[in-house]
Amino acid sequence: MTDLATRINIIDWTRIAQDLARFGSATTGVVLDPAECRAIAACYDADEGFRSRVVMARHGLGQGEYRYYAYPLAEPVASLRTALYPRLAPVANAWEAAMGRDTRFPDAHADFLARCHAAGQTRPTPLLLRYGPGDYNCLHQDLYGDHVFPLQVAFLLNAPGQDFTGGEFVLTEQHPRMQSRAEVVPLRQGEGVIFAVNHRPQQGTRGVYRVAMRHGVSRLRSGQRHTLGIIFHDAA
Repeated sequence: MTDLATRINIIDWTRIAQDLARFGSATTGVVLDPAECRAIAACYDADEGFRSRVVMARHGLGQGEYRYYAYPLAEPVASLRTALYPRLAPVANAWEAAMGRDTRFPDAHADFLARCHAAGQTRPTPLLLRYGPGDYNCLHQDLYGDHVFPLQVAFLLNAPGQDFTGGEFVLTEQHPRMQSRAEVVPLRQGEGVIFAVNHRPQQGTRGVYRVAMRHGVSRLRSGQRHTLGIIFHDAA
């Protein structure tokens, strides 16, 4: 496969923006090859490269566990974060404008991180998640401080139906005065899903309103499932 930056650049970003506007999520197609996926997943038990480990059941987050990467970020995590951000910043800025917010995001991820760090959000947020049989992730939002980039990406590192069963990526959206709507996003090994962190704009008959989004993972039936999460804002 070609280098990561090229793989990111050849994604149909017009289609991505359209899907995000319609559904609050969009799939990237396969970005990471199986060998890269296995290499990332194999790092989970490494002694170095991570700043903390979270057991979900201890915090009421579900079952399973995840680890936050430490700075300097390992490859290809750092390259993915750097290459994806400038493609998503225009969408993020359009969303902020549509929802009547004044926040605008710079073109380069380093400049956005500088904004986060100046506000005391200095801890890296990319993470590696691991699920076994019976594990799941409750619906949630990844908000770590006042500075929040409104989009994030999750890459599936195992082959569904081969390495595991169940464990579907799930999104819910809450429109004002309506019941919540759920959507299951099927993913292939090495494919990413881009989705709203918190809110997305929706055009209504009386103008634009905000749709609240949450995401999670359904119960794993068998096998093992790893996910690489790319979050663009750092944590306080």
